[in-house]
Amino acid sequence: MKRDLVSFALWTAEELQTVLRISRELAADGSRVRQPLAHKTAAMIFECASLRTRVSFEVGIAQLGGHPVFLDDTTIRMAARESVHDIGSIVSQYTDLIIARTVRHQTCVQLAESATVPVINALTDLLHPCQVLGDVYTLMERQRFTPTTKIVYVGDGNTMANSWLECAARLPFHLVCSCPAGYEPHPRFLEEAQAAGVSRVEMIPDPVDAVRDADVVYTDVWPQATPRVEGGRRSLIFKPYQVNRTLLKHAKSDHLVMHRLPANRGEEITGEVLDGSNSIAVEQARNRLAVQNGIMAALLDGSIR
Repeated sequence: MKRDLVSFALWTAEELQTVLRISRELAADGSRVRQPLAHKTAAMIFECASLRTRVSFEVGIAQLGGHPVFLDDTTIRMAARESVHDIGSIVSQYTDLIIARTVRHQTCVQLAESATVPVINALTDLLHPCQVLGDVYTLMERQRFTPTTKIVYVGDGNTMANSWLECAARLPFHLVCSCPAGYEPHPRFLEEAQAAGVSRVEMIPDPVDAVRDADVVYTDVWPQATPRVEGGRRSLIFKPYQVNRTLLKHAKSDHLVMHRLPANRGEEITGEVLDGSNSIAVEQARNRLAVQNGIMAALLDGSIR
């Protein structure tokens, strides 16, 4: 039976730990001898522009012995030229794995339902499991991911906040989300994370209160301006949530700053913080390669069933 990584919904803590272990093994030059993608092909279906995700997956596929086939939306025009169901079904006939970066989460779900090969969610408007698993790996490598580690997510309750909540329902740590009113994470993920009882999960709207004694402060881009929320009002809403030197005075002295990138310097984070000694954003980006290799290997070599 094939497995997908569209979300963590059907994954156990033990399975996530297995992926992290395999990622660590491969990063320690296991990819030179362990090639689960040898003589295999992976389709990369991307509706959105990408730097880190595309490059890290293409490099990883090659490292694991496989061949990537990149398909952007101008090529296949998903759900316009051809249905999502048919694309998933047909691409499965040619490839051994599908990596999907889609605008809508439901599109990725439909691909997984129609495909007969594993599907990996490389970012949707709801979740980003590869990123958050890479972030956990990054913190583990620094011995900074324990049940008492306080990770504070500050800003828009978007795909990254949702993914951190999904993670908190499986792996133990202390998660605080600090978001403006009306921009909170999806309530389902919040309810499930709190109900699971695995992690301490809190919503603290005031960013100063939220980051007090934080081990890790995490942020992501603010939502784009819309006719409903034009640029000036958007800035007023989110300005108190900017990760800057003043806000970080309330965190622990040895705090870490995380950002999935790309960043809008001067908006959700200042340039001096992003480039500062506490920032590990570049390290996060580098570790995406290791963890995605672990995910692909686990799905294709039978480690996860």
